[in-house]
Amino acid sequence: MAEEYIGLNEYQNRQQIKRLTGVDPVRTEWCAAFVNAVLEIEGIPSNNNHEYPLLARSFLDWGSTVEYSDIQRGDIVVFPRGNQGWKGHVGFYVTTVDTPKGQRWVILGGNQANSVRYDLYDPSRAIGIRRGDKGPTNIGSMPNWLMAKY
Repeated sequence: MAEEYIGLNEYQNRQQIKRLTGVDPVRTEWCAAFVNAVLEIEGIPSNNNHEYPLLARSFLDWGSTVEYSDIQRGDIVVFPRGNQGWKGHVGFYVTTVDTPKGQRWVILGGNQANSVRYDLYDPSRAIGIRRGDKGPTNIGSMPNWLMAKY
């Protein structure tokens, strides 16, 4: 499950992340590699056969499209990153929370501030939500501290 890896940092845990994802996290943007690794551990076909498996936006071709109104814990969400159309970020949807800036999605992913961690994302920035044939990915249980915080 993805939550087992929370706290791994690309500098302090470089070799562990490299073994998990197959890429050097210090030299490679590794969010897509992390998602692929979690999918494979869960026995779900990953996106590693895609022409560009390490690009976050390659997940726009994976699984089935999910409507915003139907998002579920464990769905894969793709966001843009930077000004170049090929760049992006990908992670697992956890829940929706209310913040002073409005609703945000909690995303569990790799290469979020150089670590595996939860981060808040603006849902309006998502460019795609995807779900595998077996349903949402099992990413583990929601931690009590996260539930209490929001």
